[in-house]
Amino acid sequence: MIGNGQGEFAWIRTAHHNDQPPGRSSPPGESQDTGNTGLESPYDATDVKAMDAHVTQLHPKDDHKKSMPRPTVSVVMPALNEAKNLPFVAARMPSGIDELVFVDGNSVDDTVVVARKLWPDAKILTQTRKGKGNALACGFMHATSDIVVMIDADGSTDPAEIPAFVDALIHGADFAKGSRFIAGGGSADITFTRRLGNRMLNSFVNMEFAVSFTDLCYGYNAFWRRHVSVMSLPATDRPDAHWGDGFEIETLINVRMATSGLGIVEIPSFERRRISGKSNLNVVRDGFRVLRTVRMEHRNGVKTTEESVERPTSLPRRSVYSWRSRDRGDYVAR
Repeated sequence: MIGNGQGEFAWIRTAHHNDQPPGRSSPPGESQDTGNTGLESPYDATDVKAMDAHVTQLHPKDDHKKSMPRPTVSVVMPALNEAKNLPFVAARMPSGIDELVFVDGNSVDDTVVVARKLWPDAKILTQTRKGKGNALACGFMHATSDIVVMIDADGSTDPAEIPAFVDALIHGADFAKGSRFIAGGGSADITFTRRLGNRMLNSFVNMEFAVSFTDLCYGYNAFWRRHVSVMSLPATDRPDAHWGDGFEIETLINVRMATSGLGIVEIPSFERRRISGKSNLNVVRDGFRVLRTVRMEHRNGVKTTEESVERPTSLPRRSVYSWRSRDRGDYVAR
């Protein structure tokens, strides 16, 4: 099992709340204990308290948690030069994760060494080409659990929120998508330019594909592994670069999941500032790649449910729901 005990991921239900998301924290303070790893992590203690409060709202204790069967869960984590960030991520990982698939992008720091120390039982791979998309495709290919969770290695996506994503899938969703822009979500890292670009892209995609996403460019997602085929990701065993190898992968997955008729719910998620290092995202370059992805997907046509994989969920096709529950699971149409 993987994880350091940030909640019981399989059984905890998501709470609906209308509180404002945690705000930007104070400047970084002293390093905190990250568990029995023997490593230090220079994360912001104030920011972590805000995240803890957010997670508490997401995952109240539920006396009925034993009423559901427990699916197995794989976490796929791509990483490129994230050695200083991994201890924080490990400390926030829920206990009981069945499998961690760690995909290294040929890092030049100690990323792999640190990962092996933090997660001795993890599957640690080296991606076959460059880019986040290729790393995720490699990870999905090696994941073996019922549910697959996509998470970043820089500390911006909180592993302690994994129970909310798993819970939504257990209650009938096919694809659980993180959103910073629904009630309960938030960000301490998004710039005005990125927010504006995301809003414009959301509007374009929602109009073109008749969906209702609120946060298209956020890579915190979870899905049933049986739906990997819907993504039609580039083969990982070819040396030449392919479309979908870069940051456009997140939009590609979202659009293909939606147009295949699968039931999608959005999960409120709080994005923190990366702990250390510089993001590999280029707003202009990758923004154009995302826009091109949307245009290509629309030009290639929209699939129907009958043309896609088996879909057992009862959610109407091509709808995006918000997820909330207090005493029971509940999908809220927008």
